[in-house]
Amino acid sequence: MRLATIVHNGEEKLSLRINDGYVLMEQLNRAFGMDWPVDMLMLLRSGRLDELNAWFRDNGKQQVLSKGIDLVSEESARCLPLYRSPGKIWGIGLNYVAHAEDLSAKAPTGIPGSFMKPATAIIGPGDTIRVPKQSHETTAEAELGVVIGKTCKDVPQDNWIDVIAGFTTIIDMTAVDILQKNTRYLTLSKSFDTFFSFGPELLTPDEVDDVMTLKVATWINERKHAENTVSNMTFPPDFLVSFHSEVMTMKPGDIISTGTPGGVQIHQGDVVECRIQGFKTLINPVEDDKQGELP
Repeated sequence: MRLATIVHNGEEKLSLRINDGYVLMEQLNRAFGMDWPVDMLMLLRSGRLDELNAWFRDNGKQQVLSKGIDLVSEESARCLPLYRSPGKIWGIGLNYVAHAEDLSAKAPTGIPGSFMKPATAIIGPGDTIRVPKQSHETTAEAELGVVIGKTCKDVPQDNWIDVIAGFTTIIDMTAVDILQKNTRYLTLSKSFDTFFSFGPELLTPDEVDDVMTLKVATWINERKHAENTVSNMTFPPDFLVSFHSEVMTMKPGDIISTGTPGGVQIHQGDVVECRIQGFKTLINPVEDDKQGELP
């Protein structure tokens, strides 16, 4: 099952992907006399995502198609961030060895290079990434996102899939020049507004045959900058979910952004993308807040 938050009549609406379009959750409720939550984060926190997915995979999709419910076409739908107020956003630094080597840095061993980001950094598909006035070297980094679906603590690695809602595409940003001044500035360099693009779709685990074979790629201006396979992560998703659940209780809607195959410096007028095979592409334009300023 694939879920998205789209704009409909000026409001943010939870929707379900069917073929080449989206059906609003509130339409499903009216058509079938159901009471599914009509907000993405509310759905995750309700504990009913598995119930909805089971209905959809059993015969729900066919019921929608046979009932002739109007769909919002993929071309006309404006997707937003999946939701805007996660409890926690974890990022993972230098999780692909090749990316660490590109930066002449040593990849973490034993413990992942984890950091946290604020919800105020969130934007969605098509929104503008803004290079802040404080930075003259900002990078954009495509990543696979893991969304937690259940309250959990001390999750065994073998059971990680049982506690996640699914996967999504992410573009993470870093003010590299600020970070280079002092490694203790990591949180600052990651926390500017617009520094976390999130969406457009949440794919439940059954939509992904083998997460370890997924190829994650950073694209800029329709050119592939860096690509790698999840199996080449130092700390794969199962480890990341288990490890962070040992540090703190994880809650529905918490996000783990699993690291990038490579970041690319962004400038005024650029367009960056996160491309993951089988996922809808996440695309964001770039503007530089220093544009037009005197040198």
